[in-house]
Amino acid sequence: MKALETKLKGCYIIEPSVFEDERGYFFESYNENKMEDILGYKPNFVQDNQSHSTYGVIRGLHMQSGEHSQAKLVRVVEGAVIDVAVDARVDSPTFGQSVAVELSANNKKQLFIPRGFLHGFSVVSEKATFFYKCDNGYNKASEDGVNPLDEALNIEWGLPKDKMIISEKDQEAQSFETFKNK
Repeated sequence: MKALETKLKGCYIIEPSVFEDERGYFFESYNENKMEDILGYKPNFVQDNQSHSTYGVIRGLHMQSGEHSQAKLVRVVEGAVIDVAVDARVDSPTFGQSVAVELSANNKKQLFIPRGFLHGFSVVSEKATFFYKCDNGYNKASEDGVNPLDEALNIEWGLPKDKMIISEKDQEAQSFETFKNK
């Protein structure tokens, strides 16, 4: 397993060692001890989530705030997405900056997103099944988010604007300017 820290401190691209032969492939998608070596602490994942979406869907930008904030380890088991993490830690030198990584069933890459980040993804294949582990349970009262098309963030979702499918809730989400001035 290889780990590459992105420009956002604590946010890592994880590349598993994949073993292939005539039968198919095998890889270790998660190993607690290896994650501890990468992160410097042992994450305690308590919840797994999975979603399925079609081409053009953008989900995000979402986060849980306060005591219910979540770190996530995300991957794609079918199709491909552009996965985006935005540093929303006000005391961070990279506050407001983002990283975008293509995650796919083919490349088997994962992204570890620490607590305090907004997160979202766009489906760039015909369909995609997205899987993620969370280190804290979901709490509706702690939900927060920013409109994924916010001009201040200027995220490249890898989709033509006329093909984007965004929920009403995400379209009506606050601007990053409003978010940072809370």
